[in-house]
Formats: sequence, structure tokens, C-alpha cells
Amino acid sequence: MRISFWNRPEPGWQVSGLRAALIWGGLIAAVLVTCWYALSSPLLQWRDPIYILAGFAGVVGMVLLLLQPLLVGGLLPGLEALRGRRAHQVIGLALVLSVLVHVIGLWMTSPPDVIDALLFVSPTPFSDWGVIAMWAVFGAAVLAILRRRMGSRLRLWRIAHTGLAVVIVIGTVLHAVQIQGTMETVSKWVLAALIVMALGRVVAARRVWALLSASKSR
Repeated sequence: MRISFWNRPEPGWQVSGLRAALIWGGLIAAVLVTCWYALSSPLLQWRDPIYILAGFAGVVGMVLLLLQPLLVGGLLPGLEALRGRRAHQVIGLALVLSVLVHVIGLWMTSPPDVIDALLFVSPTPFSDWGVIAMWAVFGAAVLAILRRRMGSRLRLWRIAHTGLAVVIVIGTVLHAVQIQGTMETVSKWVLAALIVMALGRVVAARRVWALLSASKSR
């Protein structure tokens, strides 16, 4: 039995023009509100441009993270099937770049703090979750590059990629909600909840656990 969970709309998933407008409108509103509050944060006053860039790169990365499960699940009207897959790949690359800008920017403003975080000796617990999420992002990117080379082991690839996606979401959410920084509290929690719900919906709808059961039965 072939098991797949990539970009196949759920049974009965018919998107009317009004529903598509509501979906895109809600998504765009969530993104714009989050970015607006982050850019207008009073905590950015008197900060160096590099620090502001690094912080906003983290915000952008969190926004991109919301799009990834929606694309995998074919839940964004007009971006199903092959279009969704290509968009998923492009946004995945953008996510990696945003993480790099975030980390490098913070290192340029405070190298000791970044080194402590990478060594897991930072006194701030949110740093550990950020580093875990960062390595999971890099791991998922490497898996994406190796996808075609895995051949018959595609089932294993899907399990690993989904597992890393779960780690990325959990790590990012715990990292973000514990920080009193650029992002406004309410919009940050709303975005975090949307990310978790989006991933949960896709994992449940695509029955990822069936991949695990199928692998164990071999």
C-alpha cells in the first residue's frame, strides 16, 4: 500500500471563491498585524540596525513557518499540488536564510551570548529552544536536498522530515513565547497558535502515524 501525505486535498475539500478570499485574507491579516506590531515595537528604539534586522529576521522566519504546513496540506487556494510543492521548497530556502540572518545578526551584536546559546550554557532557557529549532531547520533542509537520492527509502524520508518539522515548530514556539522582545505579546501568541494548529491539522489529516506503522511492519 502506498502512503503519501504531500499536497493532496482532504476529501470534500472544495474551495469557493469566497472561502478562498477568506483564507487568504485571514492569512495576510495575521502576517501584516504581526509584522506591524514588531516593526513598531518601542523596544527597537536606540537599537543598532543590525540588531533590528536580526530580530525582524526571526519574525519573518516564524511567519514563513506558518506557510509550510499549509502548503503541504494543500490548504492554500491556488497553491495545491505541484505549485504548492514548489512554493514549499522556495519558502523552505527563505526560512533557512532568515535563520542565518537572525543568528549571524545576533552574533554580530553580542558574540558571547550566541556562543553560550550554541553550547547550551546560556542562562536563558529560550536560547536552548532556539538552537534546537535552528538545527532542525538545517536538518530538514539537508533532507530536502537528499530527497531524490533516497529512492525506495522515501517513506523513511517522510517520517524524518515530518519529525524535524514537529521539532522546528515546538522549538520555535517555545523560543518565541518566552522572549520579551520585538514581537507584541498577543499577536505573537496568536501566530504561535496558528502554526501549531496548522501543523497538527496536516499531520492528523495525512495520517503520518500510518507511515510509522507501515515501516515497523516491514
